[in-house]
Parts: sequence; C-alpha cells; structure tokens
Amino acid sequence: MTTWQTVRVIAGTFILLSLALGIPGSPLFVSQWFLAFTAFVGINLLQSGLTKWCLMESILAKLGLKRAD
Repeated sequence: MTTWQTVRVIAGTFILLSLALGIPGSPLFVSQWFLAFTAFVGINLLQSGLTKWCLMESILAKLGLKRAD
C-alpha cells in the first residue's frame, strides 16, 4: 500500500468512527463534539488537495511506506 492510499483509508476510518460517535441516533453515541473531528478531517483533506502536501503522508513516508509519485 502506498502513502496516499493509506492516508485515504485512515481518513475514511476517522470520518466513519467520528460520525458513529457523534450522531445522537447511533448506538455508539458519545458526544456531538465528535462531529467537529469529522470537520477537521474534511478540512485537512481539502487543504491537502489544494496544496498537494499532507502531514500524514509525510509521516507515513518516514515510517517506510512507499510514496506514489
């Protein structure tokens, strides 16, 4: 798996988990403040799409994952 694939898997997992924890109808509901984390992940994805730089991708590359250029 390359860094960009891993970033998307992590982002998708974070979004789904934070929605499960933040939506009142969910059996895993904790607090609506988890929806702020969903927004944070979305903003980071938007920023990385515009600037072509992602902190998570840089971290994963330093951990040894292959970059897809």
